Amino acid sequence: MRRTLGLYGIKRGDKTRKTNSKVHIKNSEIKDLERIFELYDFATNMQKSKSVVPWPKFDRELIELEIHEKRQWKIEIDGEIACIWATTDNDPLIWGNKNNDPSIYIHRISTNPDFRGQNLVKNIAQWAQQYAQNNGKMYVRMDTVGENKGLINHYKKCGFDFIGLSKLTDTEGLPAHYHNATVSLFQLTV
Repeated sequence: MRRTLGLYGIKRGDKTRKTNSKVHIKNSEIKDLERIFELYDFATNMQKSKSVVPWPKFDRELIELEIHEKRQWKIEIDGEIACIWATTDNDPLIWGNKNNDPSIYIHRISTNPDFRGQNLVKNIAQWAQQYAQNNGKMYVRMDTVGENKGLINHYKKCGFDFIGLSKLTDTEGLPAHYHNATVSLFQLTV
């Protein structure tokens, strides 16, 4: 699936430049694996620098499976991967009974440092609403570990409603950063 969202000013390093480049959202490919892991490493290092719960090292087989199942996504700008994320159709260990609502769940958004500050999460939110609608879903949902007020405000500015905090109890099968965690829950109505 490929979707063009429009024209954006792209910030690279200390320079901001206008570009006629289009934002393309499409599935990640196996050839993207190394870059995906570089972006995860960047995100984890940023999380550590902000003293929030960092992501663990993700299993290569998990990411390969997501790519194979067409649940790993990327934004490309000028042929570069600007942002990545994963989706799933269910998330019962995090959303409990609300998992019964037809929803798409977004996980592990990671932005290329050369493209930070470009509202790419807002692009993801717009894409996800359309994707959800096309697939008979009522909600777009995501979570983040902890109560990171800056991230909460950022996601709210991107159109998500902050649903609240939830203490996870059954985390077997979830990545390590979810164990014994409280998560912030977000939702967009389609």
